[in-house]
Amino acid sequence: MRIACFRYDTTNLLFDDGVVVDGETVRVETAGTLPEIFERLIRGGEFDVAELGLTFHLRLLDEGSPFVALPVFPNRVFRHSCVFVNVRSGIRGPADLVGRTLGEFGVYGQDSGVWIKGILMDEYGFRPERNRWVIGGLEQPSPPFEFIPHPHPADVEVTVAADSLGAMLDAGEIDALFSANVPQCVLDGSPNVARLFPDFEPLERDYHRRTGIFPIMHAVVVRRELLERRPGLARELYDTFSRAKDAAAGRYRRNRRLYQVQTMLPWAHALVERNAAQFAEDWWPYGISANRTALEAFLRYHHEQGLSKRLLRLDEVFAPELLDT
Repeated sequence: MRIACFRYDTTNLLFDDGVVVDGETVRVETAGTLPEIFERLIRGGEFDVAELGLTFHLRLLDEGSPFVALPVFPNRVFRHSCVFVNVRSGIRGPADLVGRTLGEFGVYGQDSGVWIKGILMDEYGFRPERNRWVIGGLEQPSPPFEFIPHPHPADVEVTVAADSLGAMLDAGEIDALFSANVPQCVLDGSPNVARLFPDFEPLERDYHRRTGIFPIMHAVVVRRELLERRPGLARELYDTFSRAKDAAAGRYRRNRRLYQVQTMLPWAHALVERNAAQFAEDWWPYGISANRTALEAFLRYHHEQGLSKRLLRLDEVFAPELLDT
């Protein structure tokens, strides 16, 4: 059995301690980028178990997917911070996005894009079809991901970028960029680019307080035929990933006593304390029950944005034996 995922706090234990699943020692691998893991899973068939973007998993379900998801979520990020604008575009707030040319990395409707579009639609009346969308590579010109279907509504204009999206944003060739990663021009301090929501943390905290949603980007998927051949495997894998996540959370709890000295971030202890006041004891839960609101919001956004042919149910997305988690 081969398992692939990025190396996060939530998964470090899998790499450090080795993994035994269903009586066998398995190899846990990673790659230089997340899209590489996704492509090697989908196109190359290299892995039995792997991290996969939620939108990629849902797109494959419409095509008859060979994968089943586990309610294991190693990657989740609040997304008000992920929209970047050219400062000369005149965009000062969400209402100014109407009629603009917007970029998005890799696909129309990557996980971060699904989330922020959905949030903007719910809270600011944003409509994706009122804009022109340009899809491509973030820092290098590249075609949209070729290993995944590319659905989008007929009334949404989507074209392929001629240059890297970061360079196009910096030059004003696109008005804004929806990106899971921070563009290099922002990291370099370009005066031409700013965030749509510069003071994003208070907005994201307020969103969480009002909705209870901590946005989920990725899940872990397993080959369907493997689960059919090995009853109980889904539960064992879920427990394995849960132990790794709980071990990481335990380190943060213990290190509150030590002012989080294991990290180089000044005031990390203050951030941990603010989060402890806002979140439940398990602030990064796995399972269906604790994540139902977030998951149902994502399924709704995915359908509303024309990425799913119909509104999918949780029991169609996740392993049946884990729907009680």
